[in-house]
Amino acid sequence: MFAPDRVALAAFSVLLATATPSVAAQSIGKAVHIKTAVTGASGELAVDDPVYQDERIRTSKSGLGQFVFRDGTKLAVGWGSSVVIDKFVYDGSRSVKKLTVKAAKGTFRWISGNSKHAAYEILTPAGTIGVRGTAFDFYIGADGTTAVVLLGGAASFCGPGGCRELTRRCDCVVAKPNGSLTDTSKVDRGIFETLGDTRALPFLSGNQRLSGIGGGGCGLASLAVPQDKPPPRAKRAAPVKPIVEPDDDPPDDKPDKPRDHDEPDKPDYEKPDKPDYEKPDKPRDRDKGHRHHDRDGHSVDDGSQHHGDHDDGYHRGRDKDGKGGDRRGQDKDRGNKGRNGK
Repeated sequence: MFAPDRVALAAFSVLLATATPSVAAQSIGKAVHIKTAVTGASGELAVDDPVYQDERIRTSKSGLGQFVFRDGTKLAVGWGSSVVIDKFVYDGSRSVKKLTVKAAKGTFRWISGNSKHAAYEILTPAGTIGVRGTAFDFYIGADGTTAVVLLGGAASFCGPGGCRELTRRCDCVVAKPNGSLTDTSKVDRGIFETLGDTRALPFLSGNQRLSGIGGGGCGLASLAVPQDKPPPRAKRAAPVKPIVEPDDDPPDDKPDKPRDHDEPDKPDYEKPDKPDYEKPDKPRDRDKGHRHHDRDGHSVDDGSQHHGDHDDGYHRGRDKDGKGGDRRGQDKDRGNKGRNGK
């Protein structure tokens, strides 16, 4: 008879366990600056969104998020980072009893708030950073290698290989998860080669710019190359056209004219050469027949223009009417008739 009550109680317990941080936990701070993709437990974060204890904050390869906690502590989370606010014990005033941050990878800037120094603790894969009312940047590589650069106040780093104190501005120490630990020295440009990443410490190199948080560059501001935005894609080079040697007899590229109907192919033959001969010379004046005039003033042909029968005893000519006959022949005939009595 109590089974329904037990089912209802179990369902309520599951609801509490799966509730979002905004319902199940109290806000411990908020986002004050967001650039590109920064996500929390419930999705992408925006300015003024609250953050909660045990909430994992992640940034994209170009992401940047800045957060402020209830005691005034500031935490900047650079690109490609992952961090969890593991413990936050608020004492009801403007300070906290305990604030523990677990940083898994990426790059960060820390500026202490109003709480006592002993209240802060930052855990990394290579060791623990102790805070003494200070400001510093720290970087965690993919293999857990950790670098800390002091910007103000004092800090310490302790790992399997021992502890190092950072007391002067731009002091740096590098530690590995296997216990390897460098001596404290001033940071220089060789830090990028040591870490094997030119994107490390972007707040010092100027590759990512923070809002409202200074700190200087410790001489690294002129080095690193990557910017907040990914580099533009290289333009495609125009394809190189191959050089084609011309043939001795290039083909005729002109398209054939369309035919309305099939036409017989014309015979393939060459036109016969024109006969090679010289034009006949024009007849010279001396080759022309000579013309002379008779006693009546008529022109008669001579030379080549002779016509008639030698038996008749006269030459035929043409008078002005085009009729044949020669006056001299006629006169000769009249004289003969006179002598003969006719």
